[in-house]
Amino acid sequence: MKDDLTDRSAGQPAAAGTGDWYVDSRCTNCDVARQLAPGLIEEVGGRAEVVRQPRDAAEVRQMYAAAHACHTRSIRLGAGRLDPAQDPFPLALDDRVHLCGHNSTHTAGANSYLLRRPSGTMMMIDTPRWSTALAARYEALGPVTDVLLTHYDHAAHGRAYADRFGARLWIHEWDLEAAPDADRVLRGTEPTVIADGVIAYPLPGHTRGSVLYVADERYCFSGDSLYWSRTTADVEVVESVVWYSMTELSASLDRIEGLLRFEWLLPGHGDRKRLPAPEMVRRLRELTARTRTLQERPVDFTAVRW
Repeated sequence: MKDDLTDRSAGQPAAAGTGDWYVDSRCTNCDVARQLAPGLIEEVGGRAEVVRQPRDAAEVRQMYAAAHACHTRSIRLGAGRLDPAQDPFPLALDDRVHLCGHNSTHTAGANSYLLRRPSGTMMMIDTPRWSTALAARYEALGPVTDVLLTHYDHAAHGRAYADRFGARLWIHEWDLEAAPDADRVLRGTEPTVIADGVIAYPLPGHTRGSVLYVADERYCFSGDSLYWSRTTADVEVVESVVWYSMTELSASLDRIEGLLRFEWLLPGHGDRKRLPAPEMVRRLRELTARTRTLQERPVDFTAVRW
């Protein structure tokens, strides 16, 4: 592994090795760092903290991934600056999906993804922070034909990326205020085929215009509607952060029960998880039953069960 960090104070190379990583006070407890560096960064007192320094090259790479994804740039290595050569993004999750990294403060630090289609083209689901350099890096994987927005508070930079790629920008009509110049507008609550193998499932609840995008019966890009909780070791809804209606979210899950089949749960906030499709179907059925019992409650970010 190349070690060429520079110590700002001394102007000398700083050790890129295994010590001096920390999380600064700008942390918003978005969970992204803990997803990428589990066991090294954990939640302590309602924020992320480095609980153990990396011990080998693989763990150093995990810390660099967390640092380059963090939307507040809170993952720090002593007084040194991060080595751009250690930026792993876009990061392959499997042969079809890449994690974009470089999460944006304008989407509350949400994850975004690139989905490869059989033709070699790509789709972007939600958006990382905007920069021309990042756009060039993403489109190097293949031409991007569509930018799919899951809901209104993940819509930042959608137009900028779509214009750069020459892609179609998608959003649901009920969240159209966030992207009024969208090229494609999803309507109502019925599933919509938006490309071969890719289906949009409107899921009012977290916001009125929330959408799940399911590709190839393998991937579910769930925005903030569903996520994998390490606390409960299960699929969950973000019951403490529902902007529109828990009642409608329950009705939405009832409506799609039995329709969805996927292996990968890929949320905007919360952890990712891959399980066999029948296991995901079972867990989603159980989540639907649990959600029927949930009541409307005030929004409380501190109550999310990461």
